[in-house]
Amino acid sequence: MNDGLIFAVAVPLLIGLLYFEKRESRRGQFLTKPLLSALFVLTAVIAPHRQEGYSTLVLAGLLLCMAGDIFLIFFDSRKLFLAGLVAFLSGHVLYAIAFFSVSSPGGVAWTGAALSIAAGCGIFIWLRPFLGKMLVPVAAYVAVITAMVIGASSVMGDARFSVAGRLLVFYGALLFFVSDIFVARHRFIRKEYRNRFLGLPLYYAGQFMIALSVRVIG
Repeated sequence: MNDGLIFAVAVPLLIGLLYFEKRESRRGQFLTKPLLSALFVLTAVIAPHRQEGYSTLVLAGLLLCMAGDIFLIFFDSRKLFLAGLVAFLSGHVLYAIAFFSVSSPGGVAWTGAALSIAAGCGIFIWLRPFLGKMLVPVAAYVAVITAMVIGASSVMGDARFSVAGRLLVFYGALLFFVSDIFVARHRFIRKEYRNRFLGLPLYYAGQFMIALSVRVIG
């Protein structure tokens, strides 16, 4: 299966998932979401790997995120939401390690770090009044995803990599970061379809970009 076929399958699956999210059909989500997430894992598996260590870390992160996607089908369950949070947090840790393991920090990384930390703090302050017992897990999650974006900024500023590789990593991480804002808004502030309609395409675009980066980073 090549990239064109994967994306030809992914697009209708995403449209179907958005439809089932609108209808709040858990069965429909089961029919679409795991398959769609499996496709970003497959994208990394079939890709020629430029750097084995980087590729292994990214693939493990993708698998953890796929598990998180399945847990979050049961969005209203606090325990399963927490399990999904842990799965995604672990995935972000692996992405961050992968990005830092191949890059050398420079001016772009420091600028990215400052902006990412400011954004992370702002988001946490925004969410804090609504978190209750989830305060500590969400704080940890925000810290880790911020570290992931900093790692992506480090890759972005490393001129040893191709422009395509740097953009895939940086925008993949950034789209993932933004998509999680919609997840948090949906879970803690206001549950509405707009969060899913905007957040899910950003999330899957980010994951596919990170998966594709194994071909050009290394």
